[in-house]
Amino acid sequence: MGNDYLEFWDADEYIVVNDKTKPAIKLTADELKKLGKTVHYVDLSNRPDLDAIKSIGEVPDGVKNAVMGLTTMEPADIMKQLFEKGVVNIWIHWRTDTPAVRELCAKHNCFTGRCPMMYLGKDLSIHGVHRAIAKFTGKY
Repeated sequence: MGNDYLEFWDADEYIVVNDKTKPAIKLTADELKKLGKTVHYVDLSNRPDLDAIKSIGEVPDGVKNAVMGLTTMEPADIMKQLFEKGVVNIWIHWRTDTPAVRELCAKHNCFTGRCPMMYLGKDLSIHGVHRAIAKFTGKY
């Protein structure tokens, strides 16, 4: 796949990992479902949604794409678990990468520095405005 930010969203199945500190991550799961994608939503917060998966160990093996936005724990620790489950492409929500994440990304296919909703949000929303600004500044 390389690091084509648009192509990342062409998959049919995703793991979405959230700790409820980045609202865009839950919105990402919801938007992917609306697009007919299979979404395995993992809530690692201290108050997980009842219908959410509560650990990486519970997600199916072989899902190639994952999206995550974590700030209450080291994201690299979760990334390692995802790679062990077979994830190949991982989207790290902007401003949630750490030195350990960057180290892992040097060896894996990562998408960093961008909000997933910039790609999935509707045109007439804050996400659409964000997308327009990113396109204008060459950061889309």
